[in-house]
Order: sequence, then structure tokens, then C-alpha cells
Amino acid sequence: MSIAYSKDSVVPFNVPYVSRNEADHIREALASGKVDGDGPFADRATTLLRKATGAGAALLAPSCTHALEIAALVLELRPGDEVIMPSFTFPSTANAFALRGAVPVFVDCRPDTLNLDERLLEPAITERTRAVVVMHYAGVSCEMDEIRRVASRHGLPIVEDNAHGLAASYHGSALGTFGVLATQSFHATKNIQCGEGGALLVNDPRLLDGAEIARDKGTNRCQYLRGRVEKYRWIELGSSYLLSEVLAAYLTAQLEDMPRIQERRHAVWNRYHDRLADWAERHRIARPAVPPGCEHPAHLYYLLLPDQPSRDAVLAHLNAHGVQATFHYQPLHTSSAGRKYGRSAPDGCPVTVSAADRLIRLPLFAGMTTAETDRVVDALLSYRPA
Repeated sequence: MSIAYSKDSVVPFNVPYVSRNEADHIREALASGKVDGDGPFADRATTLLRKATGAGAALLAPSCTHALEIAALVLELRPGDEVIMPSFTFPSTANAFALRGAVPVFVDCRPDTLNLDERLLEPAITERTRAVVVMHYAGVSCEMDEIRRVASRHGLPIVEDNAHGLAASYHGSALGTFGVLATQSFHATKNIQCGEGGALLVNDPRLLDGAEIARDKGTNRCQYLRGRVEKYRWIELGSSYLLSEVLAAYLTAQLEDMPRIQERRHAVWNRYHDRLADWAERHRIARPAVPPGCEHPAHLYYLLLPDQPSRDAVLAHLNAHGVQATFHYQPLHTSSAGRKYGRSAPDGCPVTVSAADRLIRLPLFAGMTTAETDRVVDALLSYRPA
């Protein structure tokens, strides 16, 4: 369902897409009287999610942040353990592991995809390294073949922060299936959303019991409900990480409408990419890179300007033309919390710093009309560097 705007109104950066069945599903959930977690709609949503990803198991959570926290609990990280991850990512990626006392070790990103640079992974490994966390920026896969080779050589589990990557793939395999654990986001800005929500994908069956225990307040309640134990008890550390049935009902409708949502988002992404090609080349502006073998989900469309003043000038120009565009991640390794709780290589992460200073994201949402897309493009085409 798209929202109409007058020609003089602002083109918003994001409008959460509402398909056809959210309201009906929510009414059904409310009428059932089952509004806490792990109800019938949670079952439906996890079945659809497993079908979409091919994951071994899926556990819904209140957010991707919470799913990352479950992953850190399942891996039994201890204070002083090191977890390698990109600096160019959202703070939640680091927070989840720092909360366990682990040290985020920040690695620079590739200049093309802005993903963790696989060439820098092995040099970052020490005797204290316990895991590798990758984040697929814009839903374009990291170089998982090499990352898995390095991680396997050192006996390290991989966790995928797949907040951007639902419906994306790498050489034919869905993102979210390369790590022993992977996390999904259903925040309002994501392709598939329920306002706030997330999921943990469990690809190693040996970790499933631990994930369910951590998610359900540290108890073996799931085993009790399946008749595996007579009473459920406090088994391990955990918290209350279940998604309410009302949000699961909303999420079910979104997952049911996923093909339509993806078709609409790809139409916007492709129109940007085609219409901006000549302009971007003329002004030395980089468009998103999608390496061979990678299928992206049209999660976001970004541009890399030549320098920070150019980035700021383009943002101001778009704002003057009624277009809401914005920057993105700020480097974690230079943030106050990153310096306090983590570390990076002695030379820092220069590619990350440069990308953060030069990147802008354009409006992209499933309800976006061709007229709105063209308004964004026309505003960019009218920009002339100083």
C-alpha cells in the first residue's frame, strides 16, 4: 500500500510498507486471547522465515539486537575473549558481545562493497579470538568462501549479522545460512518489518537448545512444553527475548507478501541504478557494487561522493529539493564506546573512516512511486559540484 504525497511535499527517506493482511492477522491474534510469545502466528512466521532462508531453525525475538545478544550467550563468551567484526556496522553488532565482557576487534571494510575485508581477517586473529561476526552491508554478501576458510582453519564460529540481507544470496545460498548463527532485523526500516522485531537463525543443531534456553529467561521451558522434562527450571543465563504474538501476526502478513515487497523495492533500486549511471561516472561518484555471485535484496541504495564536502553539499541540495537523504554508519573503532570496549589494528580502519564521511543513502521503500523515484533522480541530476 503506497501513501500519496502532493508534488510539493517531501519525499521521505522511508515509509514502512503495510501489505494486505496485517490488520486481519492482528485481530485474529487478539481474538484468540493468545498475545504472548510463541503462539500460532509465531509458528507461521518462523515457518515462512525458514522457507525463505533455508535455515535449520528460526527463533523470533523483539529485535535484531536481542538476537545478537542471544548469540553471544549461546557462544558462552567470557570477559577478555575477542570477537572480530567490522567497524562499519551498527553499534548493536558490538554491544551484544561487549555486554558479555568480550572485546570487539574492529576490522576495516572493503572499498567496493563496504563489507569486512576478508584479507584483514587472519591478521586480526589472536589466541584470545573466539568468534567472527560478519555484517552483509546493503544485503550484498561478504566474501564468505574466504571468510569460512580462515575461520575453519582457526576453529572459529561465524555469526552473521544479516539485518540487511533477508532475500539475498551468495553463489546460490541464502544469506543467514553461512554462520552457525545468524540474526535478522524486522525494524520499520527493513524490507520485511513489524515495527520492532528480529530473529535468530540457528544453523548448527547443537546450539538450538542453548538458544531456546537463553531466549526464554534461561529456563528449559521449551523442553517442558515438548514433554522432554517434567518441570522447567533455571538452567543458564538468559533473558526475556520472545516476540509478542501481536507482532508475530503483523510479521506473518509481511512474510506472506514478501515477493510483492521485493519486486517493488527492486524496481526502485534498478531505476536509481540505471538513471544515475552517466551522472555518477561524470562526477566520480560510486554507485553500489554487487560482485558476481551476489544477489542483493534492494535493501538500500547508496552513493559514495568523492569527499566529505561533496557529500554534505549533495545532502543539502537534496534537502532543498524536498528529498530526505541521509548518511549512515559512523566508525565504531573511533567512537567513545569503541575505544573503551574494543580495539582495532594500529593503523585503524581508514577505508571505514573514508566511506562514513562520503556516503549518502537515498529514499527507498516498497510503496515508493515512480514519480517519487524520478523526483529524487532529477534532484541529483540538477546538482553541479562547486
